Amino acid sequence: MPNRSLLSLLTGLALAGTTLFVAQGAGAADKTLTIYTYESFTADWGPGAKVKANFEKTCGCTVNYVSVTDGVALLSRLKLEGAGTKADVVLGLDTNLVDEAKDTGLFDVSGIDTSALKVPGDFKDGVFVPYDYGHFAVVYDTQAIKNPPKSMKDLVDGDPSQKIVIEDPRTSTPGLGLLLWVKSVYGDKAAEAWTKLKGRILTVTPGWSEAYDLFTKGEAPMVLSYTTSPAYHMIEDKTDRYQAAAFSEGHYIQIEVAGLTRSSPNKDLARDFLKFMVSPGFQDTIPTNNWMMPVSATSEPLPDAFSKLVVPSKTFLMAPDVVEKNRKAWIDEWLAATSTN
Repeated sequence: MPNRSLLSLLTGLALAGTTLFVAQGAGAADKTLTIYTYESFTADWGPGAKVKANFEKTCGCTVNYVSVTDGVALLSRLKLEGAGTKADVVLGLDTNLVDEAKDTGLFDVSGIDTSALKVPGDFKDGVFVPYDYGHFAVVYDTQAIKNPPKSMKDLVDGDPSQKIVIEDPRTSTPGLGLLLWVKSVYGDKAAEAWTKLKGRILTVTPGWSEAYDLFTKGEAPMVLSYTTSPAYHMIEDKTDRYQAAAFSEGHYIQIEVAGLTRSSPNKDLARDFLKFMVSPGFQDTIPTNNWMMPVSATSEPLPDAFSKLVVPSKTFLMAPDVVEKNRKAWIDEWLAATSTN
């Protein structure tokens, strides 16, 4: 006959183990991964919903997005929140901001192998993981402009009655991209170029979404966007009305990145997400939801519309440390040149 006391003890331990297992499983399922990103990523047409659904199938977690206007605004919010930030992952900074972001001390090493990724300029970083890229471009309405600018000089010196909407470099990564594009082309004469261009600027918006909305509503015939933007209209709207102007000097590139915060209580989960970002489950959403170029293989070829896009003759990209060192001074230069006298 078995020892009843021993049997009772073993049964109790077994039940306790089962309870512990269930509790741990429930805890994993109840985990929330908080991702700070920009508004267009979480828009109805953006990749956010598909990314969330695809990752939640594998993670046993809930993805919670917190979105702000644009990439520069992301970094500003993080600086305000400091080590108390609720973000586990920050998605939507770009290479122009990575050195400044590292200097905050708020980010941890990613631990993700990115050696197989295909990114122009072979961008590699131990902290930030690239997830897409695109070249900035002046997108124009072919029904409003018959002879679009063919260079940055054409844009700067062109007809001031043909307006452009641009984004603010203090809050927007496209706005900062244009600032660096002008600086790349004009160098020490950038302030003079901005003084000329200000007559063509209809307005300066906090982020890309507001600028592009004004453009598609017909408020201005041009907007600062991406060479990939016309693909959206060709695929979703079945029209080639909106096109990107090819600039003879070349185009500035944006490489978007994500990183995990040092204060995250869910670092393993956050690293799982960063790893997921370079897999087809994430990359498949990029071309026809974020309307950018993927950095790794997708499960399907790019749509035909992407073969009709402008291919820049030259790519501009400043080193992150150069941008960090000069960003404030160059923004001050822009403000002085474009302010109303």
